[in-house]
Amino acid sequence: MENRTNKANKITFLGLLVNIFLTLFKLFAGIAGKSTAMLADAFHSLSDFATDIIILLGFRFVDKPVDKSHDYGHGKIETLLSVIIGVLLGFVGAGIFRAGIDRIWDAYNGYTIPAPKWIAFYAAIVSILTKESLYHYTNIVGKKINSQAIIANAWHHRSDALSSVGALLGIGGAIFLGEQWYILDPIAAVVVSFFIVKTAVVISFNAFNELTEASLSDETEHKILDIIRGVSGISSPHNLRTRRIGNYIAIDVHVRVDKRMNITEAHDISVKVEDRIKEEFGEGTFILVHVEPEH
Repeated sequence: MENRTNKANKITFLGLLVNIFLTLFKLFAGIAGKSTAMLADAFHSLSDFATDIIILLGFRFVDKPVDKSHDYGHGKIETLLSVIIGVLLGFVGAGIFRAGIDRIWDAYNGYTIPAPKWIAFYAAIVSILTKESLYHYTNIVGKKINSQAIIANAWHHRSDALSSVGALLGIGGAIFLGEQWYILDPIAAVVVSFFIVKTAVVISFNAFNELTEASLSDETEHKILDIIRGVSGISSPHNLRTRRIGNYIAIDVHVRVDKRMNITEAHDISVKVEDRIKEEFGEGTFILVHVEPEH
């Protein structure tokens, strides 16, 4: 069976090839078509290309097994990749915003905005269809292999599609409505930048939470406690502590058992807890069960 690293590399490499094509095509269309929005869109695709490279390099280490220097494996590398993607996306959004505002300011000061050409319009359509398809495919793979970095990259693809939607509206409006509406092209670039920055904030915030050892959601923790309560011989699970390590989770919990149990019986019960939790959350789950005698 193909492992998750190979699946992650395959979908990322596909995205890399698509982004190379789109970056070159949109740069040409933006220059030849005299469109600020399309040039901004091209640089967005270029940032997608950069994140693909980061993920391909990072996944060489993500799924390495536990070793002497990494008792909990290398999962945090995947979280770090998500942070990098989010930060890069934020810079791209800020750059697109600045370029659009500069062009609008120039127009306000009397500079004549050139009319965008049809090639820029067609490039936006190609980008929307391509990147939205790539988003869905990448997101499916990311969920299947439980990879936050791949899912973040999928959203990077979708933000590129949204960027192209904004570019399409701006370029199309300028072409169809005439010279007095040429300013729609840079306005579209500014609107698109807000979508991109919003996506960047969500990706970065979630990854940052994980890096700072945030607990799992209340819903997930309640589910863990319900699983533990379902093990015969256990009462009062408490002091539950959880965190995420890449695509794995770590659980530390105290449970109480009959004080008349011997060590072997108490140990067997803790193993049952571990088995039940791994059935639900995967074999890679890190579990520490502290057994205490009932009062």
